[in-house]
Amino acid sequence: MGEVKTSRQWFLWSIALVYVCAFASIYVQIPGLYGDEGILPVRLQMPKVQRPLLEQESLLGLGPSLGLAPQQVLELTCLVGVALALCAMLLEPLRDSLIYFCLRALYLSLYNVGGDFLHSEWDVLLLEAGLLAVLVAPLGLLRRHSSYRYHDPVSFWLTRWLFFRLTFCTGVSKLASGDPAWYDLSALSHHLENQMNPTPLAWYVHQLPDWLLRFGAVVVLQSEIIVPLVTFFAPIRRLRLFGFYVQLFLQLCYILTGNCSLLNLLSITLSFSLLDDDHFNSNTAPKKKKGQEKKPRRCGQTLVSYLMLLVELAVYLFIVYCFITLFKLQINWEEKTLSSKINFTQKGFHTFLEVFQELTIWIGVLSFTWEAVSAMLNCVCTRGIVSKLWSLIQWALITAATAAVFALSVVPYTSMAGMSVSKVPPAVRDTYSAVESYQPVGAYGIQHRMTSAEGRPEIILEGSYDGLTWTEMNPMYKPGNVNAVPPIVGPHQPRLEWLMWQAAQGGDDTSPWFTGLLQRLLQGKPEVVSLLQVDKAQYPFSLKPPIFIKAKLYNYHFTDPAKDKTHLQAWWRRKYKREFFPIVNLDDPTLKKLLEEAGLKEKVSARPSSDTPVSQAVNLIRDHVKGLSGSLLLSTLLATLAGIFLIKAIFSWVLGGRKPRPASADHKSRKSKEPSETAEKSQVAAPSNRGGKDSSEKRDLQKSPRKRK
Repeated sequence: MGEVKTSRQWFLWSIALVYVCAFASIYVQIPGLYGDEGILPVRLQMPKVQRPLLEQESLLGLGPSLGLAPQQVLELTCLVGVALALCAMLLEPLRDSLIYFCLRALYLSLYNVGGDFLHSEWDVLLLEAGLLAVLVAPLGLLRRHSSYRYHDPVSFWLTRWLFFRLTFCTGVSKLASGDPAWYDLSALSHHLENQMNPTPLAWYVHQLPDWLLRFGAVVVLQSEIIVPLVTFFAPIRRLRLFGFYVQLFLQLCYILTGNCSLLNLLSITLSFSLLDDDHFNSNTAPKKKKGQEKKPRRCGQTLVSYLMLLVELAVYLFIVYCFITLFKLQINWEEKTLSSKINFTQKGFHTFLEVFQELTIWIGVLSFTWEAVSAMLNCVCTRGIVSKLWSLIQWALITAATAAVFALSVVPYTSMAGMSVSKVPPAVRDTYSAVESYQPVGAYGIQHRMTSAEGRPEIILEGSYDGLTWTEMNPMYKPGNVNAVPPIVGPHQPRLEWLMWQAAQGGDDTSPWFTGLLQRLLQGKPEVVSLLQVDKAQYPFSLKPPIFIKAKLYNYHFTDPAKDKTHLQAWWRRKYKREFFPIVNLDDPTLKKLLEEAGLKEKVSARPSSDTPVSQAVNLIRDHVKGLSGSLLLSTLLATLAGIFLIKAIFSWVLGGRKPRPASADHKSRKSKEPSETAEKSQVAAPSNRGGKDSSEKRDLQKSPRKRK
């Protein structure tokens, strides 16, 4: 693989963007989730015994010394994270290893106290990608300048390995779990309505013919299983580009039909590891002059290029062969349809996993060895003994760190369904257990949820004043009212809706967060109500909280006007399934017992925070964003960033058009040759007059980058 200067910068910039979205999204929801009047007050998790800073799992212990309440500590953590990530986005010198180390430490602190709300797959992925950003980013703040290092491709290789594990495990889990919807290729039509936040476009895609949706399922399986195997670690650059564009197309489809989540953003960020500088510079390369002829290729180079082309064509034919044989693709020319059917069994797929488990790991070892050896040779070829020794020392440290992270990642990778962790050396497993609390690496695709054909299960909360007349509490970010348009959430991650979506699929009604939610809604706490509805006009109990509350479980389906003859304004149709939680009020003994078991039965009221400057600043910022929804806040923030980059581009274009552009290297060398050549002529004509040159000629000679002897 060639140099990765540009792709590395794209990766670091994108990681900073993901951090901005993640911290800002959590910040909006802190009062309702972890505040003193929230669902799970974080002050109940304060350590009783003060421990040293390095032994603490979060930054909550710093609250008393700063005069901040536990909720304010979380808010300050998010604000500092947003500020650092914004600086890294706007200023290239701040895309430094120390900055990314601080960002990861801040997010790990939130993760350790976030409980169920922050233990999602994209949180684990962000922590692992954040660790890789620490290794990939230059350490320039402690030096005068940061430059491209010869060992950068070694650390940057870890991002490609992570992207492979994420993509491959996601695809494998669909079939390894035995999900019947994927084995009969009907999963895509069900997935469109079962995903967390479907968009209006998902409704229109759901109306497509069944044979086209089945072919879409085939494309998803091929893109997540076969394509990563044959392209991600291929030595041929065009194959890696093919894999990049396939994954980019897949993620864009997920975003358009299921909203933009942090998981999609991180997948696109990691996909930059498949690119190199040649791809970015191919469109900006200078054109050759008419009189300039191409240098003739040697016979060996021509032979190698033809062999690479043959290998590339063989890989494309292999992908097409897998399409046809594994899924029995047949074209019906009369009906103009395409039939597809899986041509293997679940047992056969597990046999495939047993063979390819060890093979994929060894492919990773070979690819890593290639990058490490290439980087070492580049270090050896540097000029000067001191520079060569310093480059080799850096190479050895980075290679050792990369090898350690790679070895640790094998443990969760082999824990995927159908694989065995027994082949991993015990020393690696013990090391992984020792550092697991720091989340250096994660497991992906393990908790695959079966795609239900019965519809999308949804928990619907209802409140009442008399126990007879019930009114639904329709949330902002998930289906409730069948006539409501599916919302555009954007990169905002509504944590409460995500847990309610999971609870509806799992049927768990005894979780501490759900009990705390019912308690706060009965109390009418505005911090929790704002998680469901920011607009008070849309919340039926904005003036007075309900006395009774209950929860029902419905199955939702996208409407089909052609079959159901439904009204065109209806996006959903639903069917009552069962009662999810019985009728309770604040004095109900069942609710009190659940609160006590969850540790939410408060015996001591919250203490007010001290009036310090930091506390006042945190409260002032909170007052300015109060009443804004998470999607609106993030949209405003991202629009502001886009405006800054646009203004910056316009100014650079205007200033670049007025001022003369800096001369290229060839032009500078051509100009510098003129005074040197005249100096040579004068030296030959009158060697005794060297001291009689005027000062202007001396200055020209001093400015010349090359002095001929």
